[in-house]
Amino acid sequence: MSRFSLIFFLSLLLHYSSLSLSIPFNYSLHIDCGGHVNSTDAFHTTWLSDRFHSGGATSVVSEPLHFHHQQEKTLRYFPISSGKKNCYSIPTPAAGGGGRYSLRTFTVYDNFDGKSHSPSFDVSVEGTLVFSWQSPWPESVSRSGAYSDLFFYSNDSVVNLCFYSIATDSPVIGSLELTQIDPNSYPYNYPKNSTNYILVNYGRFSSGSDQWGPGFTNDTDFFGRSWQSDAEFRLPSVSITNGATIKAISAIKNILNAEKSPNYFPEKLYQTAITASGNGGRVLEYELPVDAKMDYLLVFHFAEIDVSVTKAGQRVFDVIVNGDNASRIDVYKEVGGFYAYDWSYVVKNLSSTTLSVRLESVVGAPVICGLENYAIVPVDLKTVPEQAIAMRALKASLHVPDRMGWNGDPCAPTAWDAWEGVTCHPTKDESNLVVSQIDLGSQGLKGYVSDQIGFLTNLVSLNLSSNSLGGNIPSGLGRNSLVKLDLSNNKFTGFLPDSLTSSSLQLVLLNGNLLEGQVPDELYSIGVHGGAIDLSGNKGLCGVPSLPDCPLFWDKNGLSTGGKIGIGLSCLVIICALVFGIYYICVKRRHNEYDFGLPHELM
Repeated sequence: MSRFSLIFFLSLLLHYSSLSLSIPFNYSLHIDCGGHVNSTDAFHTTWLSDRFHSGGATSVVSEPLHFHHQQEKTLRYFPISSGKKNCYSIPTPAAGGGGRYSLRTFTVYDNFDGKSHSPSFDVSVEGTLVFSWQSPWPESVSRSGAYSDLFFYSNDSVVNLCFYSIATDSPVIGSLELTQIDPNSYPYNYPKNSTNYILVNYGRFSSGSDQWGPGFTNDTDFFGRSWQSDAEFRLPSVSITNGATIKAISAIKNILNAEKSPNYFPEKLYQTAITASGNGGRVLEYELPVDAKMDYLLVFHFAEIDVSVTKAGQRVFDVIVNGDNASRIDVYKEVGGFYAYDWSYVVKNLSSTTLSVRLESVVGAPVICGLENYAIVPVDLKTVPEQAIAMRALKASLHVPDRMGWNGDPCAPTAWDAWEGVTCHPTKDESNLVVSQIDLGSQGLKGYVSDQIGFLTNLVSLNLSSNSLGGNIPSGLGRNSLVKLDLSNNKFTGFLPDSLTSSSLQLVLLNGNLLEGQVPDELYSIGVHGGAIDLSGNKGLCGVPSLPDCPLFWDKNGLSTGGKIGIGLSCLVIICALVFGIYYICVKRRHNEYDFGLPHELM
């Protein structure tokens, strides 16, 4: 989905970065993807060796000396042999049951494989598509790499960051960083709860300064945000008349209200600003690259740091977004001098790939300390939790090979295919996704079918034919909506579960197994009422046409209750006979001993 492509923004975030550990919520994880040992960078951030991944292989960039940090020199890539979908499952804090997080990734190619072909692939977070990398990448990004970041909510014990191969390309990742942040951060007026959206960074700048923040300088940002120079976004052809010029200004004393909950914007952000000085009409104008047909959250940062402004009305300017007058700003009137002031604005349904922001003077010169631009990405549907757990259990019990890419959410994102061989659909209220079909015939599977398959209550069709699966058929299979069942040509043993007598079944293929017991009439009647059933090749099955008659006292579960009683009574009779015989012999022997006497001649 090209609308999520951030190549234009990522090209501005080349090289250096790490994330501060000094955060209010005391949880931050830094992973050196492809790294084999833990390391500490120049900013005293500890990077863990590569872990929590589902598969893939490691490599080193072609020109390691071009990169400043160790975590930028290694990478993990996911060849198609590892499956179309691969994931990092990153643990979240054990206590608390969910929260809001900042996720930052470093992506680099640098011709590590010698193919001179930067790959195409998609990236999702918690089942929602957030980035799309399209080949060819800009040369600067391909060679030097780029950082990207976003904010999201998660209630899970792990966060799934997944990569989906396009065609046969191998997705790549250089490093990733997960930081817990204030759950109330970045509030904005928008339909539904903000937990239903992911904020993807499309541009973040600080006015009147060079790039700074964790990984670039020793300046602290509790959320790990890096701030670019506004010069990257400011239009050089801005309309300034009557000798007005762009001017950077700096604060001469501390800024109040900075580094406060919930956003913890750093004080450094408000210590510099850009203004249009001089007489006459003055304008500051910025162009932000975006994707069309999406909504964006703009967060403006102001502070009146000019000592010559001492009262309200001395500096007033309009904020115009894509031609619409969004607001009239008088910073001193709102908060006074040397005091941080933030204001947000939502831009809806853009029709172009650029977003224009103009600050036009009303009185005095406009001023700005910084600006952030986030795409508001709706959270995609996810698999019903119980069914996701059941599918993971099924993956383990069937020994599904890595090449099938059974990683992350079984059904999400909806823009991707579900797990190979799996079909999903939304629930009636469109709140979740459910598994409706599983087709894994002739996949070389070994193992057994997990009992948790019974939690797949929307499963309509199951095909596990022509594998090497064994064990019993789970007792919960077919109890709900199952219509087609093909377990033929495996090594299943035991008796047919009662759940297979479900009236929903129309096709049952169990031929070529090691099943036993009497076939229930309800199950066999499927073939009589227009369905199809094949039970051949199971020497132990009996009791219906085309199969041998069952032995006396035999039912669907083997020996019947009457048979068991009969055998029990027979055993009791035999035991009684043996006891009586032993008793008789013993009594007879005692009698002989009592009548014993010497011959008459000896007397």
